[in-house]
Amino acid sequence: MVAYQPTGGIVTVDLVRGMRDVAPAEHIASRYVQAILERTIASYGYQMLDAPIIEHRDLYLRKLGEELVGKVYEFSFGGRDLALRPEWTASVLRAYVAGMQDQPLPLRLSYAGPVFRYERPQRHTYRQFTQIGGEIIGGLPPRADAEVIALACAGLDAAGVSGYTVRIGHIGLVRELLLRFALPERTRGLLVWSLERLRAEGIEPVRERVLANLGTPPEGLELPPGLDDAQAAIWLERVLSAMRIDLRTGTRSPAEVIQRLLRTLRRADEQPLVEAALAQLAQLAAISGSPAQALPALASLLGSESAAFRELQAILDLLAAHGVPGDRLVIDGALGRGLHYYTGLIFEIYDRDGNQLCGGGRYDDLVSTLGGRQPTPAVGFAYGLERVLAAATMPELMLPATVLVAAVSDDDYPYALAVAERIRAGGRAVVLDVRGRSVKDNLRDATRRGFAAAVIVGAAEREGEYVVWRDLAARTERRIALAALGEAL
Repeated sequence: MVAYQPTGGIVTVDLVRGMRDVAPAEHIASRYVQAILERTIASYGYQMLDAPIIEHRDLYLRKLGEELVGKVYEFSFGGRDLALRPEWTASVLRAYVAGMQDQPLPLRLSYAGPVFRYERPQRHTYRQFTQIGGEIIGGLPPRADAEVIALACAGLDAAGVSGYTVRIGHIGLVRELLLRFALPERTRGLLVWSLERLRAEGIEPVRERVLANLGTPPEGLELPPGLDDAQAAIWLERVLSAMRIDLRTGTRSPAEVIQRLLRTLRRADEQPLVEAALAQLAQLAAISGSPAQALPALASLLGSESAAFRELQAILDLLAAHGVPGDRLVIDGALGRGLHYYTGLIFEIYDRDGNQLCGGGRYDDLVSTLGGRQPTPAVGFAYGLERVLAAATMPELMLPATVLVAAVSDDDYPYALAVAERIRAGGRAVVLDVRGRSVKDNLRDATRRGFAAAVIVGAAEREGEYVVWRDLAARTERRIALAALGEAL
């Protein structure tokens, strides 16, 4: 937004809503935490890559899920539909499919960089933020799954974050539960990704949403029970003929019209199954607690021989072997994360104030979806740097000692430049006076900025090839020969 004076002159150009500027002090702290997280990830053998901020929009529309798709910054340019990167995983997998499929597996890749989402602005939630994370392409459960959770915890520990909670779920639990009901994949998908909403809003809004997607059959066209598809098509053709409805109008053939109408009628038959499935999902969504509390409830609902249940148990056992404290773990039956590419483990890490610091999971179908030569399992995670920084206990950061070098006159300025280079070679940051201030003003300015020292050079210093080093904190001075300046510092 641009603000104007009454006369029409431009006063300010406002910051875009949801974006923010990062001042130098916070930037230093952010880089410090980022370096810790990157160093921790690298210590597990992950190799850093980079990817473009702008990608083809279709990369994200395939598997993000409706909640995140609605937050993508998308635009058309040069006849192409493009998007600003809303998350890293799809970009990393695209890069793998494009040029790294010949690499030996598992392949551990890491990344760090900005992402963009049209989020509702709130505390520590911005529309541009930084993700730092890693992916194990070709990593199998349960070991790779346990590794990414343990690594995510190790990074937070190293950054000085304490009191966090790891919430763990598994998409296989809800998918196995829904296999009990003869529902089409489209309806099962709606139910799977309604799980978090089921806990947050209750069963009624989810029921309305799912049933609305099923559609309502035309009055008088309810299918008789017990017909297979061939029998139902014959019955439907006879009923439409008796109603004197001509199927030969329009662009579709009569057979295509019959099949489309039959699919609509079949969806209407799903309502009793949806009701029964929702009752089971409500039980799953209600399960939340420590492993000791939640695992017996999951075993009772799904059976202890459930493949997803056993995999979840194995991951928990390995987390104990990694040294992740059990009192940090919460099993969450309703965890969904809103990204449709997840196929197994999912997890999120929260600080003690309830802010999400990190999240990840398993996505075994994504390589194939993006055109990979063969199905390839994968699992990964990402931190939100800004939230980790807010939750971290920061040490007092020692900034590089800065020295002011000022020339008394223009004739002395070349000598000041030579002095500055000698001091920089000794590892100090040097600021040169470029405003031509007086000696008094330069010393006052250097003190106000917290500089370590000031060096004022004039004709005497230039001719004698020395400097007078003024320590501003100790209020002392010493004379140093130019040739010995680097050694003396």
